[in-house]
Amino acid sequence: MEWQAIWLSLRLSFWTTLILVAIGLPAAHWLAFSRHRWKFLVEAVVALPLVLPPTVLGFYILVAIGPHGPLGKAYAALTGGMLPFSFQGLLVASVLYSMPFAVQPFASGFAAVDRKLIEASWCLGVSRTGTFFRVIVPLSAPSIVTGMILSFAHTLGEFGVVLMVGGNLAGITRTVSIAIFDEVEGLEYSAALHTSLLLLGISFVVLAATYGLRRRFWDVWPMN
Repeated sequence: MEWQAIWLSLRLSFWTTLILVAIGLPAAHWLAFSRHRWKFLVEAVVALPLVLPPTVLGFYILVAIGPHGPLGKAYAALTGGMLPFSFQGLLVASVLYSMPFAVQPFASGFAAVDRKLIEASWCLGVSRTGTFFRVIVPLSAPSIVTGMILSFAHTLGEFGVVLMVGGNLAGITRTVSIAIFDEVEGLEYSAALHTSLLLLGISFVVLAATYGLRRRFWDVWPMN
């Protein structure tokens, strides 16, 4: 069992989800409520990882974070290190690759909030920021939880993007999906089976928790 790769994937999924919550909530709020005429272009960019082949996305990310890329140069100037073939590089790639799995559920939840409740909050003197955290976020909780769990599960099973950006360095960039691929290539089918079963179990628990939490939320807060 590739415990080191499993732990690395769990750590990558956790930090990716945390970052996506931080940047995804304001982005989703803008997408849900903005009336900008070019908003559809932003929506297309956010959804691009859904249709773009992982190898293509991974290649462009690798170019951007490489020593001659804009992100790579900025990171090297600040830290003296390099993003390609590092955990930090994997994190950048994972955030970009999993972004639609967070932003789209967030935005759908925000758009479903009754506009009258938002306007009532404004009429009571609550600021836009206060309304966001006191009205919009609580009423969108199921969608936020869904986005977080889908982002976590999607990152956990990444293969093409992480292989392009991080390679296969044990303890640094070797994720569980890459470990399974290596075990199959090495004809270690028993080890691949055990690792795959563990990943299958984690994915099932994550999805079951998503649907269970959503149902429980609506039982407590029916939106009739």
